[in-house]
Amino acid sequence: MMQYEGENAHLVDQNPCAGIRADLKMCLLESDCVKKQKKTPRECLKSFDASVPNECYALRTTFFECKRSLLDNRTRFRGRKGY
Repeated sequence: MMQYEGENAHLVDQNPCAGIRADLKMCLLESDCVKKQKKTPRECLKSFDASVPNECYALRTTFFECKRSLLDNRTRFRGRKGY
């Protein structure tokens, strides 16, 4: 969810993987699976529908890696994935 204040736009959600989550959400909402088939974004991702662009699946993988890196103690040295 974006909040606009003049020229500066920032995410309201300040969680570590919020940017990737927002990109994934927008990618799914703009896909034909959600628009034309009237499915939920979750249903489209689970069904591996051909109308969902490969970019959305790549964002899903990046989001998963980002969330997983939050649990990994080695990220103190390597940094979070997906950035």
